[in-house]
Amino acid sequence: MIYIGIDPGLDGAVGVIGEQAGNGCPRVFDTPTLTVEGEKSKRRYNTAAMAELLRPYVQNVAQFPDVQNALVILESVHSMPKQGVASSFCFGQGLGMWQGIIAALGLPLEMPSPQRWKKEIMADQGRNKDASRFKAIQLFPTLATQLSRVKDDGRAEALLMAEYGRRLRK
Repeated sequence: MIYIGIDPGLDGAVGVIGEQAGNGCPRVFDTPTLTVEGEKSKRRYNTAAMAELLRPYVQNVAQFPDVQNALVILESVHSMPKQGVASSFCFGQGLGMWQGIIAALGLPLEMPSPQRWKKEIMADQGRNKDASRFKAIQLFPTLATQLSRVKDDGRAEALLMAEYGRRLRK
């Protein structure tokens, strides 16, 4: 079984872990984006690349609908106080894109709130972004270099959500 955690933000990530060590896991990928040129250059979600990132984890879904080879954990997020209207809209757009891609690929989905998955995974420490990076490095030491920068918190949280999914199915 493969567990896929998704931090849906524009600066988010996709973390992939397996049921046991090996099988090409753990892995982490930044959310695919592209730059749209205009009066001001803007980063946008790259929907096609997002779908391609998840496609390898769809294994015979049509042929064997009762066999779950993967579980996706997508963080159920909402806008935050003092967050701008444009950034809230972009954030919600990303969440919706991920939901649509996951549904189109036929992957099973769980959508825990940040409070729910962090309570399970980070019960022994703080729950801020640095704590997420520290916990992910603890659990996935082979990815320490990919989690070392402050801005790698999306990567860390994606991996921790995947771990939440693994524990959910134990």
